Amino acid sequence: MSITYTIISFILALGILITFHEFGHYLVARWNGVKVLRFCIGFGQPIFSKRWGKDQTEWVIAAIPLGGYVKMLDENEGHVAAEDLPRAFNRQPVARRFAIVAAGPIANFLLAIVLYWLLFILGVNGMKPVVGPVEPATAAAHAQFVEGETIVSIENEPVASWQDARWALLRYAIDQSANVTIQTVNKNGEINLRKLDLSRVDPDKLNENFPGIIGLTSYQPIIKPVIGQVIADGVGNKAGLQAGDEIIAVYDTEIHTWMDFVKEIRSSAGRTLELEILRSGEMIALTVTPETTVENGKQVGKIGVAPVINQAEFDELLVTVSYSPGKAFQKAIEKTWETTILTLQMLTKMITGDVSLKNVSGPISIADYAGQSAQMGLVSYLAFLALISVSIGVLNLLPIPILDGGHLMYYLIEIIRGNPLPDKAIIIGQKIGMAMLFTLMTFAIYNDINRLITG
Repeated sequence: MSITYTIISFILALGILITFHEFGHYLVARWNGVKVLRFCIGFGQPIFSKRWGKDQTEWVIAAIPLGGYVKMLDENEGHVAAEDLPRAFNRQPVARRFAIVAAGPIANFLLAIVLYWLLFILGVNGMKPVVGPVEPATAAAHAQFVEGETIVSIENEPVASWQDARWALLRYAIDQSANVTIQTVNKNGEINLRKLDLSRVDPDKLNENFPGIIGLTSYQPIIKPVIGQVIADGVGNKAGLQAGDEIIAVYDTEIHTWMDFVKEIRSSAGRTLELEILRSGEMIALTVTPETTVENGKQVGKIGVAPVINQAEFDELLVTVSYSPGKAFQKAIEKTWETTILTLQMLTKMITGDVSLKNVSGPISIADYAGQSAQMGLVSYLAFLALISVSIGVLNLLPIPILDGGHLMYYLIEIIRGNPLPDKAIIIGQKIGMAMLFTLMTFAIYNDINRLITG
């Protein structure tokens, strides 16, 4: 995946999310008669500017696409002509100001609902929740999960795919639930209830493949160690490997599955290996030296060959989950609500120290996710947009001065006191808010860089 593709996907995502957020502020401001002077997407030098409408609002796209703002007529920010005073933001009743500020985050939640609604209508592709090999001495092993059985429900919540299962397990892992009831059905149709203990899941590993950490893996059909394709300029071709070759052994290590072969190759970067090959009924010996490549900061070996795949076996494990428009809308609201609560739980645990700040992602990680999801297709990209839209909505509602939530906090105090806070208190709050956001951004960027370095 090229850097250019990642950057374009990231900018497009930010453009959509920020535009919806700011348009929420803009629409509610106009509905309440407030004059909007500027609608800006991005910061820094304008690259596009045009005045439009009865109020000659300036519509601007700026060079740095990491935010935006709606500038309204306000006596606190400059002189206001006498005839325009009724349209000044600061002259509006506190309830109207509250609604205008809250409209931005609400727009992000509404966007998430629309995106999830489209997803549930289009259909989300995934793998059936069939359990693969269970790692010994793990929570899944203690719960007596068996390879080949299918997860049907988690705490009576139906599960249709591994994505559903992972999402449900994540919620209970955050709460560190001790006994999560999981219903499974085996190949003989026998139903079993498994009690999964998630109380010992390391909170710092919730961003990783934690189903694997608790011992649960997705079932994969066994792929025989038979070569189906050889890349023309790969080291495998240069070593004499051919399509149809069956790998019998690497040195004295017997190879039973393609994954056995992959493990040997990946762990032998730059080291010459002796292969025993079965070709057209005859045993032959070949040597190959895997070329060294870097993945996630680690050196791995590759030789440029692919296995023979029985597509029918994989197709049997695929599932597409879709709903009627009405049911999809209901599911979209539920999904947005669940995502919001999950985000708040994670933030709360970070504040209390139960979850490490290592889980905070910055612009580099988000850009990477944007690129990966776009490459996977429209459905994955829409799911990414919905998730980030919820995150932006939640973040902006936090009671931190300079964020929307900080302004809403001021308005609540104003409602209780009967009059606004003194300007001095607001200025102090702004400084505190800037320091908090700067600290958070520092952690996020540090985590991004650390992930790039360590993988």
